[in-house]
Amino acid sequence: MADAPYLVALALLEQDGTRALPLNGKSLRVEAAAAQDPDEEGRTLVLELLLRLWQRSEEGALRRAAGDLSLLLVELPLEVLQEQLPRLKADWVGGGATADVHAALGSMAIRGWCVSFARYAPVSFTPWP
Repeated sequence: MADAPYLVALALLEQDGTRALPLNGKSLRVEAAAAQDPDEEGRTLVLELLLRLWQRSEEGALRRAAGDLSLLLVELPLEVLQEQLPRLKADWVGGGATADVHAALGSMAIRGWCVSFARYAPVSFTPWP
């Protein structure tokens, strides 16, 4: 199971002028990793993350920091999750360029999706980058 990739939902946001990059993730089963899109596992991770953000809104107003690319779902190797993602997160929260975060995530990810929602439609995953 150590070789199984991780599915990670992350949000680039600002709260009262301070950047944050909360995330939620889980190890993927072999069948899920082979699937075309993240399906229910991805929807569950995104929902859990959004519920945490909703609770966090009591502390101050939240704002998407990267427009439509603020809510992402990426499949990462374990090594990247443990070693590179924490550094990337710290760099961006500390004032790094959003374009650099997107570029780095795109190069580290096995696969990635931009998460969106349209009224009267289910949550959708658009392949990214």
